[in-house]
Amino acid sequence: MGDDTQSLSIMSALAVEVAFKRWIVPSFEQKTGIRTALVWDPTTVLMRRVREGERADVILAIDYAMDDLERDGVIRRETRIPVARAMVGLGVRHGAPKPDISTVEALKEVLVGARSVAYSLGGASGIYFQDLIKRLGIADAVNARAVTIPAGFTATKVVSGEAEFAVQQVSELMSVDGVDVVGRFPDEIQTFTDFSAAIFADARHPEAAQAFLDLLGSDAAVAAYEKGGLSSLVRAPTAA
Repeated sequence: MGDDTQSLSIMSALAVEVAFKRWIVPSFEQKTGIRTALVWDPTTVLMRRVREGERADVILAIDYAMDDLERDGVIRRETRIPVARAMVGLGVRHGAPKPDISTVEALKEVLVGARSVAYSLGGASGIYFQDLIKRLGIADAVNARAVTIPAGFTATKVVSGEAEFAVQQVSELMSVDGVDVVGRFPDEIQTFTDFSAAIFADARHPEAAQAFLDLLGSDAAVAAYEKGGLSSLVRAPTAA
């Protein structure tokens, strides 16, 4: 194979970055000798890029977006697999005290009393958070001192000192060095975001893409998702 055939292009949502970069991608490259080229963006941005004609070999995104791609024939339906579930949590600068957010009232108190809270305007977690603080009746208080970003990792604002806390999917908080995860939001107000992966209909390297998806559905990947702040959605094989 030439160099071109040994490079696998992947468009991926940010939620799996820790699991991919620390374990899954190195394992894939070591086992197959195939290099990977990854594009990282929130699902909303990935979908815009796809609408504008950008393609890769593999895409991993939120299920509702994958449903649209499947309906439109952009991905190969038969290759689609469930990958992982992300949940929203709170991050703080490494070494700083971790407040109690185990109940809705405790979380409200922390958010209202914070020096500043960072969240993303474009990502799924940020859209959810904007709605949540409205429902909790604390939007004005939180937004008066909020630090917002259009996309990317909110925890960078904690590291820089611009914000006391960062709100994002736990796996995304873990992507930023110098940040500790306080915990997940309480279950009764939590949002669960499911991700799946598939091969593009016009993938240039379908065999390599399938090998990558096979790894995403393996036991090793399950462990990587869990260590990366996610819950695995990989289905156990049916007993013979």
